[in-house]
Amino acid sequence: MAATQASSNRRIAKNTVALYLRMFLTMIVGFYTSRVVLNTLGVQDYGIYGVVGGVIAMMGFLNAAMAGATSRFLTFELGRGDSARLARTFSSALIIHMGIALVVMVLGETVGLWFLCNKLVIPPSRMEAAYWVYQLSILSSMIGITQAPYDASIISHEKMNVYAYVEILNSLLKLAIVYLLVLGHFDKLKLYAVLTLAVSVTIMLIYRVYCLRHFKETHFHWVWDKAILKPLLSFSGWNVYGNFGSIVYQQGTNFVINFFFGVIMNAAVNVGLTIANVVNSFASNVMIAFRPQIIKHYAQGDVKAMQDLTIIALKVILIIYALVAIPTFIEADRLLAIWLVKVPKYSNIFCRLLLISIFFEVMRYILIIDIHSSGNVKLVSAFSGTIMSLVPVITFFLFKLGLPVEYAFITSIVSNLVLSLLNVYLIKHYIPSVEIQQYFIAIIQVTALCAFVLYLCYITMSLLDMHYIRIVFTAMLSTSLLLVMAYFLCLNKWQRRSIIDFINKKIHLS
Repeated sequence: MAATQASSNRRIAKNTVALYLRMFLTMIVGFYTSRVVLNTLGVQDYGIYGVVGGVIAMMGFLNAAMAGATSRFLTFELGRGDSARLARTFSSALIIHMGIALVVMVLGETVGLWFLCNKLVIPPSRMEAAYWVYQLSILSSMIGITQAPYDASIISHEKMNVYAYVEILNSLLKLAIVYLLVLGHFDKLKLYAVLTLAVSVTIMLIYRVYCLRHFKETHFHWVWDKAILKPLLSFSGWNVYGNFGSIVYQQGTNFVINFFFGVIMNAAVNVGLTIANVVNSFASNVMIAFRPQIIKHYAQGDVKAMQDLTIIALKVILIIYALVAIPTFIEADRLLAIWLVKVPKYSNIFCRLLLISIFFEVMRYILIIDIHSSGNVKLVSAFSGTIMSLVPVITFFLFKLGLPVEYAFITSIVSNLVLSLLNVYLIKHYIPSVEIQQYFIAIIQVTALCAFVLYLCYITMSLLDMHYIRIVFTAMLSTSLLLVMAYFLCLNKWQRRSIIDFINKKIHLS
């Protein structure tokens, strides 16, 4: 058992390193390209691209739900070691995804197109370019939908290094987009949409070729196995509702802001989201590495190992998130000034509020892994779908009352916190043998630690006026405090011993 756990931990560590290589490259290129794209397109066109693309993203909740279901069932079958059922599961999932792609196309060319032309606040002179972006977004969405089962296979097999290699090419292609965008004499917004689609298609083809060459189950066969389709559709059906709530929250909030404040404010939201999502990637990459192992423990009937690994994931992932989020929160103004030529108003405020909201969102999604492992998602989807769908509705009425734009994100912070606490009780409901108090202890420990370090660093750094060099001191102070305090306050003796042994081995090998 110890040897198996050690092997599992090594695999998680190895995959995390590969995912971080991918993330750092994406982050560097992403910040540079976002700066150039915003400067080249202008604030108005940048806002149009974000809000128009959001119409298709809103309809893509079907794909998000099915992608989560596909990943769970493929990982579960790998844990059980049933290769025949694994192949049937993949083919069944791909059939469903192709059906979803057709549904999205129909909805996009009817309801979505009506919404674009009649409800979004877009300057008449840019409506033609917005239509180009919209149609290309539909095509990109359909390609992404049918790609989801292949991505799920790579994650289920824990081949995270593949993402690192392909992302090198992806980043180079994105740099090429920036180069062509600056040189091109075609309408900049149209050109950006076309080039972005071309990169998406290229990366999609590479992933599919890899899967077909390395994973036998990804060779498609027409399968209509009710024993597989029924649980897959049941799981995804409830997952659809949960994901629908998330997409209504994300895009609905953007639309409400557009309705009250226009595309200029949407540009500020996009800037804030860009930074917040980059910080979030520090956590999501580790979560991807943990997820397959947690599900496989449950598939093998080892609930204790599943819970222990989830508790470790809660502590490790949220602390890693805080390592980047805290200095970003404190130094948001300086970071935006370095990054952008012209910083849209409110970008710094949106960035800070989103960083807090995403902290609890990350917590929520870590806990959902245990619920997904059980295969029972009815209650968690009902709660999350309903509560997140209410966020833009509440935001609408808050704006009607004359409250400022910041309240759009304050409501999301409260919603994610409430859902995180509800998920702990749902884990106990679905898996009665877990020890619920262990989850709450971990949540309280890591939340209190991060809040205390944020407060201490904010007060300390506010006393210093060192211009841009202050960013370095903020990062050093917050990192030192977080790591030392987390080691002594958040980790138990066994976890500390594992870290010390790991470091000793690395020193010995070097």
